[in-house]
Amino acid sequence: MRHDRADEYAQFAAARAGHLYRSACLLTAGDTHLAEDLVQETLGRLYVRWSRVSRVGNPAGYAQTVLTRAFLAHQRRRSSAERSTDVFPDLPGTADGDASLRLTLLDALSRLPAKDRAVVVLRYWEDRSIEETADAMNASSAAVRTRCVRALARLRELLGEDLAEYARP
Repeated sequence: MRHDRADEYAQFAAARAGHLYRSACLLTAGDTHLAEDLVQETLGRLYVRWSRVSRVGNPAGYAQTVLTRAFLAHQRRRSSAERSTDVFPDLPGTADGDASLRLTLLDALSRLPAKDRAVVVLRYWEDRSIEETADAMNASSAAVRTRCVRALARLRELLGEDLAEYARP
């Protein structure tokens, strides 16, 4: 029985790790090291509670909620000595337009407060409802709506009103 649950967890972790990592990269605005740490913390928490989590109707959604809460907790306790930078050490090549787009969007996301960034990632990357996002963030639906409006307004301000240039054809 115990071995079956361990195998079930290993299959789940292998299947969801990539998606969790991509979400974590968006939450951290491209900080891949922190994203890896958050995914490991998430998977560790899931492993400890797997017997309960595996009975949940949506373990993938539960994992995303754990990831989001781990990110927000990290932001609350982040050392004041850490400083974000808007300068990337490597410039994107001219041949890959997607890399330039990704860097532009990650830069814009990095300029949002952590909770606003979490709302944008959950609502538009994860395609969650307002209620699901509110539950994942331990916030009210009204707070999520307000954060969403403010975050999108800030992104429009950073990226310009004509967001069509960032959309894929």
